Amino acid sequence: MEIKSAVFIKGVIGSEGLPQPPRPVAAFFGRSNVGKSSVINTLTRQKDLAHANKRAGRTTEINYFLVNDAWYLVDLPGYGYANVPGPLRKKMAGYISWFAADMSIDVRAAVLIVDAEIGAKDSDREIFKLLTEYGRPVIILANKCDKGRRLDIEKNIAVIVKEFAPAKVIRHSAKTGEGRGELLTALFEEKEKTA
Repeated sequence: MEIKSAVFIKGVIGSEGLPQPPRPVAAFFGRSNVGKSSVINTLTRQKDLAHANKRAGRTTEINYFLVNDAWYLVDLPGYGYANVPGPLRKKMAGYISWFAADMSIDVRAAVLIVDAEIGAKDSDREIFKLLTEYGRPVIILANKCDKGRRLDIEKNIAVIVKEFAPAKVIRHSAKTGEGRGELLTALFEEKEKTA
């Protein structure tokens, strides 16, 4: 399967703003600066679809993109960035928790992006726990696997595979395109499952 079209629909902050009609969702979670925007742009082959901000923690809405006129790709605010003011950090954490818990949102795949260069952080583990508690099907994307020392990357990925079992772990590099096809296949498989 391939992505033939992807367009930004809207940013939302609650259930009253959800785009209509409801469609299956592939949602992308990750720490600030983990490369969510780069992953989305690589996946859709659109350089500027998701805007990477030079200042971490600046995505403050849940951004919806319509893919192939059939399903939504959703970019959630990054978490875990200490320099974001406390009230804003709390607000964004609330958005993430609400989105994970709202069963009216047909999340077919929750893609949790983890930095393969530095390994998983406690905040990643917390989001994984939250998603699994609500029964969301989680795919772990070990991003930035082209950076750093190869031996360190391999060790980090081995730990990620163990810590996040039984979730599927996909190695990814926005720079080289590694993992793009595998992620697409996984997303389309999950999308086709009955909610």
